[in-house]
Order: sequence, then structure tokens, then C-alpha cells
Amino acid sequence: MNKKYLNMIGLAYRARKCSLGEETIIKDIKMQKAKLVVIASDTGPQTKKRLTDKCKFYNIPFVMVEDDRETISNALGKSQRVAVAILDAGFAGKIMTLIGE
Repeated sequence: MNKKYLNMIGLAYRARKCSLGEETIIKDIKMQKAKLVVIASDTGPQTKKRLTDKCKFYNIPFVMVEDDRETISNALGKSQRVAVAILDAGFAGKIMTLIGE
């Protein structure tokens, strides 16, 4: 899998076009601010179900990546992050393109 999407996630975070933390991500999903939700492979089953159910209900695209929380956290420069919501359509589109490659 192409890891270039991790660089784009880091760039989106530095541009303040991301939200982190389960509650903040769910709030952004409900308010239709989130354009894409990226979920790590080792996310707990309850968190995974809660995020995916909210995304499905509010028609927000989400992707389960093969990378674990440590890889996602390193891309963001934060610790213990299992999910990130991308708030910008341009970043979301580019990340989806890079994940699909």
C-alpha cells in the first residue's frame, strides 16, 4: 500500500484541516464538517463501530487503513491517535486518491 497518504494527513493537520479525538470527530460528522474519516486498523471494536455507524448515517466517506495507531500518530506528530477526520474537501479527495493507488 502506498504510504504517501500519511504525508497528506500530516500536511492537513498542520494546515488545521483535521479533527482528532473520538468525540470531536463525531461532532464534526454530525455537523457535516468532516469530508473523510480515516480509521486505523487496530482501533477498538466499539470505537470502530461508533465511528463507522455515524459516517454511514450522515453519508460521510470513511476508510479503514492497513496502518496501525502508531503509524497514524507519527504522521500527525501526536500520540495514540486511532482516527482522524479531514475537514477540507481538497485534502479528503487527495487522500482517497493516494489510498486507492
